[in-house]
Amino acid sequence: MKVSTTLTNDAFGRRLMDLGLIPGTEVSVVRKAPFGDPIVVRFRGYQIGLRVSDAKRISVETVS
Repeated sequence: MKVSTTLTNDAFGRRLMDLGLIPGTEVSVVRKAPFGDPIVVRFRGYQIGLRVSDAKRISVETVS
């Protein structure tokens, strides 16, 4: 999957963009907690745990 749009301009969105989560960045889901929250995503060598509500703010498109 690739990030398709920029994140919002709040502190959380800026932090992820500072880490390199910008349009075109490849992202993959590493694992999910047993009840679905949180999830661990990987991009640019980072593995970050995100709440599902925060992860929904990241628009992605599948890459074939």
